[in-house]
Amino acid sequence: MRTAPTQQPSTERTPHPAPPTGPGRPAPLASLGQVPWERLQDSTGSAAAIPELLERVAWGDPDTARAALDEVRKRICQYGFVVEQATAATVPFLWELAQLPQVSCRAQIVRLLENVARARQWENTAVAYPKLLNRRENHVVWERAARQAVHAGRGALPRLLSERDAETARAAAELARTLGE
Repeated sequence: MRTAPTQQPSTERTPHPAPPTGPGRPAPLASLGQVPWERLQDSTGSAAAIPELLERVAWGDPDTARAALDEVRKRICQYGFVVEQATAATVPFLWELAQLPQVSCRAQIVRLLENVARARQWENTAVAYPKLLNRRENHVVWERAARQAVHAGRGALPRLLSERDAETARAAAELARTLGE
């Protein structure tokens, strides 16, 4: 007796669903490819994986999105206060994702932005050890650039503060307080 062939799971990467766009509105995360991620450092070394993780946050189901965001957090704001070179480049995309209604973990994204805005690990350490400022990989500069990137995106706060999702609105209010808004 012959049996019907069974399909084997595909090892090919499936494309993400097409992002909703409107007239004159660019696709979300459209400029990810403009950042030289492979030349930036995150906590694992190369930040080359960050674009794919951000896409998973944008288009993944809730579990996939949260897992990807957790991985982004570990890479750009380890322990909730240690930023990396890739953090400043990642922040504008986090602001973008926080405003997309289809993203399931927007409140967590806003909290990550708040963690980055509060980060002063390297700056505080440099007060005690000023030689840190003379290193080729200047973490203090990375930290300041990351905080500036969060401040640069604060124009999104009014929209986030008026969110129907109470958790996102609360996180936005906390971020606004942190930014002095």
